[in-house]
Amino acid sequence: MVIKTVLDTDLYKFTTSYAYIKLFPYAMGTFSFKDRDDTEYTEGFLNALKNEIHNLALVSLRKEELEYMCSHCRFLPRVYWEWLFSFRFDPDKIHVYLDEERHLHMEVTDLLYKVTLYEVPLLAIISEIKNQFLNRIPDRQDIIARLSGKVSLSNTHHMPFSEFGTRRRFSFDVHETVVAYLKEHARYCTGTSNCFLAMKYNLLPMGTHPHEWFMFHGAQFGYKHANYMALENWVNVYDGDLGTALSDTYTSDAFLSNFSRKQAKLFDGVRCDSGDEFEFVEHLIARYKELGIDPTTKTIIFSNALDFEKALHIFEYCQGKIRCSFGIGTNLTNDTGYTPSNIVMKLSRCKMNVNQEWRECVKLSDDMGKHMGSSKELDACLYELRLK
Repeated sequence: MVIKTVLDTDLYKFTTSYAYIKLFPYAMGTFSFKDRDDTEYTEGFLNALKNEIHNLALVSLRKEELEYMCSHCRFLPRVYWEWLFSFRFDPDKIHVYLDEERHLHMEVTDLLYKVTLYEVPLLAIISEIKNQFLNRIPDRQDIIARLSGKVSLSNTHHMPFSEFGTRRRFSFDVHETVVAYLKEHARYCTGTSNCFLAMKYNLLPMGTHPHEWFMFHGAQFGYKHANYMALENWVNVYDGDLGTALSDTYTSDAFLSNFSRKQAKLFDGVRCDSGDEFEFVEHLIARYKELGIDPTTKTIIFSNALDFEKALHIFEYCQGKIRCSFGIGTNLTNDTGYTPSNIVMKLSRCKMNVNQEWRECVKLSDDMGKHMGSSKELDACLYELRLK
């Protein structure tokens, strides 16, 4: 089994799940898979994937894991973890097939507080099975040799980072090897997004909210108001905890124009997940100054397909201007000499309750290649935001 526990996922899946329970308990959604490389898969791969999907029904939260999360995530109440203790993945809700061109299609539909939990495990399964079929198992010493230089760079320059690599890791074993090495040697590793490995290696579980939270609000309340309402509702649930705001769901320019003084003061900082990082630094600093806020009291978390050399350039650029840290994923957990999978699962449609019609969800991003949604709905979004 690739996935052996519900905790083998990113923290923000749980924080988002709980936010849906609190505010939108009847809302439903569909997550859709996209392979940005248009990989051609085999029947053998599909059969292996279906077997792992079947195995997901056996995955659960263990009692000791429940107690760990209760004691290490004060922002999520015990009642949530007790509900999760009874939660089981339903393989019948996962629809997967290959089309005539052998491209993989996969969708999952359920109540949003449940369906959000499928995304990361399914991506991790696809990435690991693909590597089993195409690539040899990397040597542990080779992984550590590639990793040691990155850790040395961070240690030398006092550059903080966290590990964000669950969804596109080479395998669980490679992922664990990386986290174990970081725990032992990386003095400025602030934690990991993976809750199971955080528990096993006594690291801080890291994460706030994903693009889907903003995509849901955009579909239900309109794109002009999506960023503002998504942040307001996040505050309504977490009351100032988990205070890193994601900026690029509908472009950073749209986000910054709606970033209110209250939100800018309340949130500890902003996550930059696409676009030109250096331009974003200047735009965010300008917005903070416009709102009368000292930018050196705030933090940017950079997480856009980073390697450590690029992170260092950004880190040095931010010195004296604004605090920064880095969420580094694939470059840590899938730097094995093989090309990592460029795969995502995003919220593609939603509705507030079972009686409402489905509404399409879209994501713009600051990178054209990361846009998601039909051309018709993307055009409508761009028009509403006056970006077209």
